Amino acid sequence: MDGRDEFRDFLTSRRARITPDQAGLPAYGGSNRRVPGLRREEVALLAGVSVEYYTRLERGNARGVSESVLDNLARALQLDDAERAHLFDLARAASSSGSRPRRPAKQQVRPIVQRILDGMDGVPAHVRNGRFESLAVNRLGRALLAPVYEGRELPVSHARFAFLDPRAHEFYGDWERTANDIVAALRSEAGRNPYDKALTDLIGELSTRSEFFRTRWAAHNVRFHNTGVKVFHHPVVGELRMEYESLELTDGSGLAVSVYSPEPGSPSEDAMALLASWAATMDREQENARQEDARRG
Repeated sequence: MDGRDEFRDFLTSRRARITPDQAGLPAYGGSNRRVPGLRREEVALLAGVSVEYYTRLERGNARGVSESVLDNLARALQLDDAERAHLFDLARAASSSGSRPRRPAKQQVRPIVQRILDGMDGVPAHVRNGRFESLAVNRLGRALLAPVYEGRELPVSHARFAFLDPRAHEFYGDWERTANDIVAALRSEAGRNPYDKALTDLIGELSTRSEFFRTRWAAHNVRFHNTGVKVFHHPVVGELRMEYESLELTDGSGLAVSVYSPEPGSPSEDAMALLASWAATMDREQENARQEDARRG
């Protein structure tokens, strides 16, 4: 991913989605306007910069751009918090010397974090990175997301499951919304870490193998993936409507703990109790099988 191209394409895509009316400007040209959204000179006017300077920015030249100009652009283009953060990330990448994708240091879950996960006995939880890979998971988390983890060793890619595993369409209550959220969150991650080779490889693979991903990736939409509601169609206990929170670890690892919880008194809380019972039964059966294998060995 080229930083200059990404910065250019993001500005162009945001400009195209805002009409003069939405921006509080008269629509000069009427039906003869050749662009779907704002013209460059209109964005420049709203941002308080010259047309020449904005044109330079939209060509991908962000070298020396100030925070105040980026703030003005964010307001002119009506960016939300995730989009504003992405704009700043892309500006930094476009201003850099053009490093090549690198393979980051291996991300590891510290033992204390794993112990905390295991201690959350009644709450499904897992630790993930910005590429939507689970690096650690507790017993209920593995049970809740059983189709994602089944037959796979950690780290497990939720993005690959969502786009490349046919079971994902049945498992997620609203697969399209989930898929859109993942694409937008990966876009944000790519802005923060443009030289992460593993992320570049993942995006390349999904773009090649999934038309849906490829189309949504080209839209340049971004979002934070910190809180919300997910609906799962679990193969054992049926529908589960779960609120979730992602809590970023403060050790600079870029990892976050994702925790799921049903609304108290809801049918999903009853289903979670059944899920916990099923998970405990599966654990006992696996332990009995290990003991039997040990005796035979």
